[in-house]
Amino acid sequence: MSRILLGGLAAIAMLIAGYAYIRAWQEPDPLAALPPPPALAEEEGLPETDPGDMMGPAPPEATELTREQRRFARYDRNSDRLITRTEMMASRSDAFRKLDKDGNNLLTFEEWAVATSNRFAGADANGDGRLTPPEFATTRPERRPASRCRC
Repeated sequence: MSRILLGGLAAIAMLIAGYAYIRAWQEPDPLAALPPPPALAEEEGLPETDPGDMMGPAPPEATELTREQRRFARYDRNSDRLITRTEMMASRSDAFRKLDKDGNNLLTFEEWAVATSNRFAGADANGDGRLTPPEFATTRPERRPASRCRC
């Protein structure tokens, strides 16, 4: 009984496939009705020029920042020309309080520059406006000894 049912389904499937095949031959191809594409004009080749005649746009001019301005900009994360307490590292909060002379929790470039200038003047022992290696060594921050782990 199952063979008869399976044979009948196969015959129906073959009839559907044959009908679809015949219909495909009878329907016109929609692309055949389109006119052929126009012939492309032959190009004469790429134009040739001497690159020495070409002038590109002028490069943008960069302002030369002083070393202190670059250092200040590293801390000024949002570029608003003010360093807030959150922009300074948390471990540097004591140093920040020393630099913030007016106590408004904003460090301006002028406050930063005055503190750095005073630090330089304090390190310049002979007052000649230059730091020798021994004078520069006095500006090194004091390092705390590392605590030993008691594991």
